[in-house]
Amino acid sequence: MKNLSIFLYEWKHFTRSPFKIIAVLLYLLAGIYGLHKGASLYHKQHAAINEIEQKAAKEKQTCLNRYQGDSLVPSKEDWVNLAEPNWAIEYTQVYHHKSPSSAMVYSIGQSEQYGFSKKITRWASPYDDDLVEEIANPERLQIGTLDFTFVLLFLSPLLLLVLLYNIKSSEIEQGFMALIEVQSVSKNSWLVTRVLFYFLLVLFTNLLLIIFGGLQTGVFTAANKAFGQMLLYSFSYCTFWFVLFFFILQIGKSIMSNTLKMIGIYFVFAFIIPAAVSQYLSIQYPTNLMTEFADAKLEKRWQLWDKSDTLRLAELEKLFPAITKSSLLKNNDKRSTAIQESTSALENRLRKVSIQPIEEENRIKNAFISGTFWFNPVSFFHNRFNTVSQTHFDNYQNYRNEIQYLIDKQIGFLISEMWNDVKVDKKKYLEYDQKLKRLN
Repeated sequence: MKNLSIFLYEWKHFTRSPFKIIAVLLYLLAGIYGLHKGASLYHKQHAAINEIEQKAAKEKQTCLNRYQGDSLVPSKEDWVNLAEPNWAIEYTQVYHHKSPSSAMVYSIGQSEQYGFSKKITRWASPYDDDLVEEIANPERLQIGTLDFTFVLLFLSPLLLLVLLYNIKSSEIEQGFMALIEVQSVSKNSWLVTRVLFYFLLVLFTNLLLIIFGGLQTGVFTAANKAFGQMLLYSFSYCTFWFVLFFFILQIGKSIMSNTLKMIGIYFVFAFIIPAAVSQYLSIQYPTNLMTEFADAKLEKRWQLWDKSDTLRLAELEKLFPAITKSSLLKNNDKRSTAIQESTSALENRLRKVSIQPIEEENRIKNAFISGTFWFNPVSFFHNRFNTVSQTHFDNYQNYRNEIQYLIDKQIGFLISEMWNDVKVDKKKYLEYDQKLKRLN
């Protein structure tokens, strides 16, 4: 009963403290704003993907009309012949999207740094300009993004600080502690009960915000697992700060001393440690300017095209041994055209070789950052929130891997169809359209 009385007393104390009430209201407003920003980006990306698909459907129908109308060589593009596999595959509207998770409402993560839609062509690459690569999570916090994760990571500890800073120390300064020790079961029990009241208040506030965010994007129907994970990680994160602040209050003797200690701890874990890790990382592993990749797209590309047909054919036969059995090898004109169109496979190989060091460096950097999580809890929880929202670096790495797979698949289809001298009709075009989109 005494603990319940302390709880009720703390509730009255809270309602009579305008400063603490305003702090909670400001936290709620910041959380709502962050959730609104995440929900807006989620709906914006969905709308953009739908628009792309509608445009692709119109282009696809235009091509189908050409097959039905027997106009496979357009008058305005007389070099195009949709009966040839290279042009038919070129005109398939194959897009690969990273459809945003409804849990994006909680964390924007890397979604503003990377593209989410890519047209798959034999000339494409997962590192093209529309899929820009940057130093990314978990290498540094995107502190400039005020989303809900920012609110949880940086504002919830501040809210706890505001709510807890004067507990016990104000009673000590006013000389009431002796009386409290007489009336309470124990001083520690009295302190735990008071601190627990504000801890539960912050948890309840976060619960309301997480539910509100889930309602904005349909998390409860499309990604209900994410809701539970957000609750778990937000609870764990608040518990971390609760324990730190509790020990400060337990040993503290004055309001000023407790406040300075809490602020100091906050700055150490929220800013100094992540900044120090980021600085060390930037010194040990400077930003990759992707010069090898740029070189592969420019200088080495032209060197490849300067090679004779005989040399390029020899390289193609190493990549695709089935070419050696092609009947086109006996027809000089068709062989030359096939080599020209198949050179995209050699370009793709160049790009993939130049990408390997970039991805290996990213892997090393991310492994290094993951190794700091034991003393860098803010970065750890930031990454967990991004993982839940599917906006983590690894999610976009998987997306790039899928893009490369589809590019390789399209090139493989092109080589097979070209060197087998296949003629494309409507049925074959629809087959291309279906098969080239599948990730299997």
